[in-house]
Amino acid sequence: MLTELSIKDFAIIDQIRIHFKEGLTVLTGETGAGKSIVIDAVQLLSGGRGSVEFIRHGQKKAELEGLFIIDSPDHPIYAIGAQFGVDIDDGMVVLERTMTTSGKSICRVNGKLVTLAILREFGKSLIDIHTQHETQSLMDADKHIELLDLYDAEAIGKAREAYMLQFKELQKLKKRYKEWNTNEQEMAQRLDLLKFQYNELKEAELQPGEDEQLTEERTKLMNYERIYQSLHDAYNALYGEQKGLDWVGHALASLESASSYDDDIQKHHQMISEQYYLMEDLTFQLSSQLDSLSYNPERLNEIEMRLNEISRLKKKYGQSVEEILEYAASIEDQIDQIQNRDSHIHQLEQQIEDLGEDAMLEAKQLHDLRVQAAVQLTDAIHEELKDLYLEKARFHVDVQLKNGNSGDPEMNGKPVQLTADGFDAITFHISTNPGEPLKELHKVASGGELSRIMLALKRIFSRHQGVTSVIFDEVDTGVSGRVAQAIGEKIYGISVGSQVLCITHLPQVASMADTHLLIEKHVENNSTHTSVTELGQDTAVEEISRMMTGTVLTEKTKEHARELITLAGQYKQS
Repeated sequence: MLTELSIKDFAIIDQIRIHFKEGLTVLTGETGAGKSIVIDAVQLLSGGRGSVEFIRHGQKKAELEGLFIIDSPDHPIYAIGAQFGVDIDDGMVVLERTMTTSGKSICRVNGKLVTLAILREFGKSLIDIHTQHETQSLMDADKHIELLDLYDAEAIGKAREAYMLQFKELQKLKKRYKEWNTNEQEMAQRLDLLKFQYNELKEAELQPGEDEQLTEERTKLMNYERIYQSLHDAYNALYGEQKGLDWVGHALASLESASSYDDDIQKHHQMISEQYYLMEDLTFQLSSQLDSLSYNPERLNEIEMRLNEISRLKKKYGQSVEEILEYAASIEDQIDQIQNRDSHIHQLEQQIEDLGEDAMLEAKQLHDLRVQAAVQLTDAIHEELKDLYLEKARFHVDVQLKNGNSGDPEMNGKPVQLTADGFDAITFHISTNPGEPLKELHKVASGGELSRIMLALKRIFSRHQGVTSVIFDEVDTGVSGRVAQAIGEKIYGISVGSQVLCITHLPQVASMADTHLLIEKHVENNSTHTSVTELGQDTAVEEISRMMTGTVLTEKTKEHARELITLAGQYKQS
């Protein structure tokens, strides 16, 4: 959840730091006090579009910072962090964004500089913002298939994974098939190039590890004198009269005379005896290595020339001799395939046909699961809409087949287009009044109805989307009375599974708050400032009373406000 938000020099806000809590946090205040500005700040912090107009007048930059606490170790934010190389320790994510008057944005995640696009990826998994003007993913028809899959994630997820394995392999085969069906002139040129490369590598007669062996031999030849002198000195130090080995022999003979009288001396004699014979053997090895040493300047030239040749080939074909040999083997296969092109194309066609059938079976299984889930989701939405006094509304999840072209696989006798999502096209439709036809969700016009539909959808999907914070900015516009009460209850219901921040002008919604924040605007020294105050029980009663009647507060409105808060508490307990 979003636990702390820092805003500096943003719009009319000079500097505030807000601490948020779990559950439902309601933000209220007079129009223009800066409530929506706080939400704008969160939206920009999550990667939204910025503008220099957001920077406070007279300042050079606006600074935004948000701290998020992640409770679940399975939250998608960890995969996003791994993808972009951002460390997430102790379940904490800090998003930062600085906007300058030059129009530039500086973005950071946990202290690491990132692009705005990457910041947006993090923001999408942490925050879901819904305003009266913006419907985001729930109103995006392209996202409906993802939402349907989320509704029955366990069953559909497994089927989708099985399908994706087949689909990806099918795409690879189709790509290879397309490459092999390029024009014959290009293929002939490709064959000539491959033959030239193969002949060059074959004539080189490279051997595995050859470069390493030659490098070692060159090092020895280049340091021949130093090696010879070192071996010669070591041999002379050990062997001969009054040399090291001779003195060790004297020590051995000296101990031998007393070894029969003392066990410790006998052990010392035994140890020196073993070392003596080891050193004697080592002396013979040094002598043998000295005899084998020879210096051949012609061999050094040969090695240099061979290593230069290998270096040239490495620049063209691989970082090591092994890589070059692997490349040689691969182009040999390519030459064989090009020379037998017709046979290879026929083989690919058969593989594509077989794999296409397998992919269609997996796509059909995915389709059947989505049809089942669509029925269940439709029923769930209808139940939510009843609670929001839209009991006569009709909701429908439309599962259509993506039309394919001739030659594409068929479903029910019609060609269908296989994509990464299968062959399904999912759209949400609704009719809010009896007798009206179903329309696509984004074409519903009434603001009050749209708010309730969106709440019903969010109530169902909030627990599936994985976001840590859901934000509503005056989504209750255009409603009142019992509908306002129902909206307040639905928003509270969403907060049970996710942190919810809500800007509202409805007392019914404000009374449901777990935390009530009052946003106020002050003018000091011809400068506007915004403050945020967490209200206690008494001050919350006064604020809700003001929301009912305006500036004049009476005991009756306060009593009514207390009653609203009491009823809200009873609803929460139930």
